[in-house]
Amino acid sequence: MQTKSLTQLDTPLFDALLAHAKRQPIQFHIPGHKNGQGMDPAFRSFIGQNALDIDLINIAPLDDLHHPKGIIKDAHQLAAQAFHADETFFSVQGTSTAIMAMIMSVVGPDDKILVPRNVHKSVMSAIVLSGAHPIFIHPEFDEMFGIAHGITPSAVERALSLHPDTKAVLVINPTYFGVAGDLESIVTLAHSKGIPVLVDEAHGVHIAFHDDMPLSAMQAGADLAATSVHKLGGSLTGSSVLNVRRGLVSPDKVQAVLSMLTTTSTSYLLLASLDCARRHLAINGEAMNRRALELATRMRMGLAKLPYLAVFGESDLHSSATFAFDPTKVLISVKGLGISGHLVEEFLRDEHRIEVELSDLNNILLIITSGDSEETIDALLAGMADLVERHRDTGAKTSSHSIVLPDIPALALSPRDAFYEETETIPLADAVGRISAEFMMVYPPGIPIFIPGEMITTDNLAYIKENIEAGLPVQGLEDHTLETIKVIQQSNAIR
Repeated sequence: MQTKSLTQLDTPLFDALLAHAKRQPIQFHIPGHKNGQGMDPAFRSFIGQNALDIDLINIAPLDDLHHPKGIIKDAHQLAAQAFHADETFFSVQGTSTAIMAMIMSVVGPDDKILVPRNVHKSVMSAIVLSGAHPIFIHPEFDEMFGIAHGITPSAVERALSLHPDTKAVLVINPTYFGVAGDLESIVTLAHSKGIPVLVDEAHGVHIAFHDDMPLSAMQAGADLAATSVHKLGGSLTGSSVLNVRRGLVSPDKVQAVLSMLTTTSTSYLLLASLDCARRHLAINGEAMNRRALELATRMRMGLAKLPYLAVFGESDLHSSATFAFDPTKVLISVKGLGISGHLVEEFLRDEHRIEVELSDLNNILLIITSGDSEETIDALLAGMADLVERHRDTGAKTSSHSIVLPDIPALALSPRDAFYEETETIPLADAVGRISAEFMMVYPPGIPIFIPGEMITTDNLAYIKENIEAGLPVQGLEDHTLETIKVIQQSNAIR
């Protein structure tokens, strides 16, 4: 029960956990480790007693994530204020579950939803589960860096004119690479037709807290936004929020669907980290972003001195699909060195003890936060200088990888129908012209090459081969060797 007016300085959930642990109650409930006394001593020693004391469950004093009425409800309300939402729900299963919940809250069987092709695999999982019909929009493609950006308002407008019965529009804002489109215009367009806008904001929890960042989903007027707090907001891995604007969507429906998808064995460690991360962002978010931007500038200036490298920046923004960008995402093209981003990732790991966020055929992606320092930035710059020096003689002489994304395959069956159809397993090399019953993607970032229900094409297979040969993580098939694939079973005519 809330006894005082709460402010962003408060952490009602975390404080209640601490108070409960301080009482040292005798526990005849799960978890069975009982404050760590019943677990492996080595792990207990490593993780620490404080963490184990608040690894609790939804007993009455600690509220229930599925039916919040006390401290979790208070924490939700403070988060909604911080993120400019009407209501906010916590997720202890990452942004993937939050994305699935927001989609399944607004579309059902045979409903149409507009989605960019470069969506995360959780979007496609939600489409399979809901039975919705995806209408794909081509994102703008960046020839220089070989990456997909956002979708344009004009592309959304064309799609809605062709499919006026669309029930929802999904937008990525910002993309994995920190690029944001003109989200406000898309929201205005969709709302003029009474259509809600859903935003995959996995990489944008911090952007609402600094004026030099792109607009957040809630600031732009979106209706739902699945936002990773753990990625860039300082909470523990696997903790995220789902922000809601009342009007075109029902918060009660959102809560019900999220509850359906969420474990009843809720992690209070993750919940507490969300409560505290929200406070940190609300109170110190502007300073955190300012520090991260200063460090990112230091890195960008250092990289600009190295030959054969190209760094994505403001000069690369040239359309409504590249309306703004987050400078703390540092995307470096290494194709001028004649090597793949994957090889650069391995070089930095093996030679300089540096781990990057992502590599692809031509690039590496680095994420800068206030958790970095001048020392970590300079270590990366030293590693890249070493890389350039080793490849100076071959850089500009070796042809770089060219990326030609295949066209979006024709959808022969709805993803849900294809997922549940009778299937047969055939060699992947022989699958041209067949209907896929599986997902296949390059992960990270999880962009589908094809999905259940789509026709497999020669271009699909060539793109898969190119990524495999470059050592990139193609996945999704049940056969981890990628030699066979499940396709829709063909029926022979009855004679």
